[in-house]
Amino acid sequence: MMALPLLGALALLVPAFLPGDDAVRRFGVGVSGATLLVALSALTAFDFGDPARMQLEVDRAWAPSIGLRLHLGADGISLPLVVLTALLTFLCLLYTVKHPPGDGRSVRLLVALVLVLEVGLLGTFTALDMIVFFVFFEVVLIPMYAIIAIWGGAARRAAATKFILYTLLGSGLLLAGMLLVAVNAGTLDLTQLARTHGAGVPRGVQLTAFALMGLGFAIKAPMWPLHTWLPDAHTEAPTVGSVLLAGVLLKMGTYGLVRVALPAAPAGAEFWAPWLGLLAVVGIVYGALACLAQRDLKRMIAYSSVGHMGFVLLGIATLTPVGVNAALFGNIAHGLITGLLFFLAGAVKDRYGTGDLDELGGGLLASAPRLAALLTFACVASLGLPGLAGFWGEMLALLGAYRPGGGLPRGVFLAFTAVGAAGAVLTAAYFLRLLARLTHGRPAGRAGPGGGAAVSAYEYAAWAPLIALTLLVGLWPKTLLDVTTAPVRALLGGG
Repeated sequence: MMALPLLGALALLVPAFLPGDDAVRRFGVGVSGATLLVALSALTAFDFGDPARMQLEVDRAWAPSIGLRLHLGADGISLPLVVLTALLTFLCLLYTVKHPPGDGRSVRLLVALVLVLEVGLLGTFTALDMIVFFVFFEVVLIPMYAIIAIWGGAARRAAATKFILYTLLGSGLLLAGMLLVAVNAGTLDLTQLARTHGAGVPRGVQLTAFALMGLGFAIKAPMWPLHTWLPDAHTEAPTVGSVLLAGVLLKMGTYGLVRVALPAAPAGAEFWAPWLGLLAVVGIVYGALACLAQRDLKRMIAYSSVGHMGFVLLGIATLTPVGVNAALFGNIAHGLITGLLFFLAGAVKDRYGTGDLDELGGGLLASAPRLAALLTFACVASLGLPGLAGFWGEMLALLGAYRPGGGLPRGVFLAFTAVGAAGAVLTAAYFLRLLARLTHGRPAGRAGPGGGAAVSAYEYAAWAPLIALTLLVGLWPKTLLDVTTAPVRALLGGG
């Protein structure tokens, strides 16, 4: 999976290879499509009867003198994110065939950067060595920085700089925490750390290491109040950048908490869990209130991610199988639904030349009924309507908070449950307000170059899989829960 996009990106460095932007875009679709096929073949080869076992492993010596190994693999926790990454990358490159961002800017460079980004994401979700994990974690930063800085909006440079500064700070904290655990545990191997559950690592070290790793991952998640880079990055990024940023990059933070921080420093996780839960529920309410104040469509969706990822972090903070399952479910649901929302926000901006809600006015149902219908579906899914993917992550996170892990203060988490539930109501409020404002009434918006244009075949092709999976996961949540439950129990020490 990683070799294909890497070779594709290297091939695009040759100027004489595939002259012409159309050929380059179709090459990107072909490479990412082949990568998706490999991901699907991994899905078919995976033994779902034993999802807690690490499968499809690669374990080779990388730097034997320091005990560093190229150790990769997938279990029920990482496999859904691997497939989501391959799918969203393919859909983004498919979308760019007819909707390339940036007039006159290099299509070749954009496709190459997206492919490198895919390599980093796939590596992050399959790495089973701390240093290998960190290397892939960092590989993602430069392509996303360049995508925002080159193809973004008017304030793209400032947004890209803010993104890279925040994430590099988080990376420094993360590396310090990882090395602290590795030195005391005597291993860099994540599977071994998961088996030992912190044995041999003093409690004080675990508290410090979890705080450092937690802050590093929280910036990427993003967790309030470390979220301020996100709205700017989303608002200025091109459509493909926003989709990948929301759909997959944010999951690196929450996945890292579950894969690395929880099993490596369980005592630290138990100590800091109430604080993580507090910041999570503040983020849920803050994100919803911020959405009610926004006048830009993409910025509103960006702030909604702060709230949705708050539910994911609340699930992790419960330290229970129900809560952590909710977090993993919420990761996938958010990737599908928010990826679709950013696709649709890009389509609105393409047609009307703006994402400003005041300039757009209302009447989208009259001027572009199919686009309005798809936007309505995505908003209703994101607000957590039962039967769609967004419902289960939020509901299970609140259930996990209602019954937190044995060592956690139940009264505090009951308060978190109540505040989180109020945040869920506010989430419904801002999405319904958006739909009332944008889709209903008489058309009053400024018609752009593509105002009212029909949805194209390429747009349908890029959006239909996300709609189908949102319905599938929402109607049959056991398709995900059956995969994640056993490895989560093993990760939490059989609890």
